[in-house]
Amino acid sequence: MTHPPTGRLVSTDDGKALIVGRTFRAAIEDVWASVTEPGRTARWFGTWKGDAAPGRMIKVQMGIEDHAPWLNKRIDICEPPQRLVLSNESGDMRIELLLSHTGGLTELQLVHHLDTGNESGAYGPGWEYYLDMLVASREDLPIPSFDDYLAMTSFYEALPTPSEPA
Repeated sequence: MTHPPTGRLVSTDDGKALIVGRTFRAAIEDVWASVTEPGRTARWFGTWKGDAAPGRMIKVQMGIEDHAPWLNKRIDICEPPQRLVLSNESGDMRIELLLSHTGGLTELQLVHHLDTGNESGAYGPGWEYYLDMLVASREDLPIPSFDDYLAMTSFYEALPTPSEPA
């Protein structure tokens, strides 16, 4: 299922962000359910538990990672069905899921806010993999192998650093 990498770096008001996306021929509410309902997130990323509300902490189980660790995540913003912002306990990792719908297609953009260093090589291949896992879970396709995504590291490490906010 691997394809050319889709990610890009953009400047933001607080640094830069890596954006990786996928498009689905589906209603926005259905794609939103795939990225927010525990039973559906378990199929591609991992399940979660807790009181899902802005400002609250939830526990996310990384179902595909070694030993399936549970991680604490804070829901910073939840605006169904268009925007979900999560950060880790210390606040030094922030992820946004942005959804939009036009002409029967729902676009999902995963925005990973980065620190000042170029971390896109460390994160880009993994996000490509997880988003392809989402596609596979929605379309009943075979599960991709993470090893197939490691070759994307050089693409992500070579992404040009943006100079102005998008």
